[in-house]
Amino acid sequence: MSVTPRRQRSLRGGAVAAFLVVAHGVGATPVQAQATAGATGRVWRAGRDTVAVPGLQVVLHRVSRRIQGPLDSTTTGPRGDFRFRYRADTGAVYLISAGYRGIEYFSSPLQSAPGSVDSGLVLLVSDTSSRAPVEVASRHIVVSKPGPDGTRAVLEIVILENPGPDTRVAPDDQHPVWFTRLPEGTLNFRAGEGDLSAEAVTRRGDTIAVFAPVAPGQKQMLYTYQLPVDPGAVTFPMDQTVATLTVLLEEFDRRLRGADMVRGDSQTIESRSFRQWTGSATAGSSITISYPGSVTGWLLPLLLGIGSVVLIGFTIRTLRRRPAPAGSGPAALLEELARMDQRYRGREAAVDQAEWARYQAERSRLKAAVSSHLAGTSKRS
Repeated sequence: MSVTPRRQRSLRGGAVAAFLVVAHGVGATPVQAQATAGATGRVWRAGRDTVAVPGLQVVLHRVSRRIQGPLDSTTTGPRGDFRFRYRADTGAVYLISAGYRGIEYFSSPLQSAPGSVDSGLVLLVSDTSSRAPVEVASRHIVVSKPGPDGTRAVLEIVILENPGPDTRVAPDDQHPVWFTRLPEGTLNFRAGEGDLSAEAVTRRGDTIAVFAPVAPGQKQMLYTYQLPVDPGAVTFPMDQTVATLTVLLEEFDRRLRGADMVRGDSQTIESRSFRQWTGSATAGSSITISYPGSVTGWLLPLLLGIGSVVLIGFTIRTLRRRPAPAGSGPAALLEELARMDQRYRGREAAVDQAEWARYQAERSRLKAAVSSHLAGTSKRS
């Protein structure tokens, strides 16, 4: 048997109160009328066979500026059914919750117009699992232009999707439900209130981790942070496959590279214009935005070129003083280094992240070997 969830949400009580008060403008009028309203529905347990949940406590909540908390409770009947009658305050929002296997499940706000009965409500609960898959349905990155202090504000909205029948839970405080990495050096990270409690989102270094339970379906989370002054090349790692990736840049002259992104039309948000980029990303890929004030443009290749000329000149002078064994001296190492650089130069966004890391590690090893050979030759001269 299948059940389509109607206005189903999975939020913690405190977050629900704060979210609804802000989003719905609760208590906007000084005088609120009251009239009888009702709500009826059933609680189902999701799974391969969706079944009714009898004998489960269901709670009716009222959220207003003056009062926030439980208003009434009942127990589901043999078919998982419940019914409420209450005095509806037009300046308040009402919703229903049920606790199952340690997780609290909330409905969306009820239709509590005076004299109305919100019927046919379906509240889905589910078993829990620490292995249930959590995917990224979409990720939206909004980067503003520099503020007065030179930093750029970033807003990210991530839609997580649990395609399975079980609610994903964290087994302990070392293994989150979901994680992703931020660009290096970001400042003032702050989690916002979405469908997941901000209290369950933590930052560890450049990684953010989510420990809130993720029920079946889609859940929205959001967070903000700042890029440092003159950040240079800012790389956003994609630790999971992202079905829909959107980037909005307030600075139209910036360019993206990496992933599968296409530049689109501009978008206006609160009278501010943004250049839109859309596409998708595979796990292990990344996107990079270059900003001025860094050595990522013409200056970096120039410095690398100067360094290469100095290194090659020093090597030639050293080799003239004393020949090295074939295949093991600086010449062979530099030749190998040149071949690797020719193969990978400018292809960071096009190769697998692990492969790029191996290239960087091998490059460092070869350079260290060259330095070691040169140091030894100098001592013998």
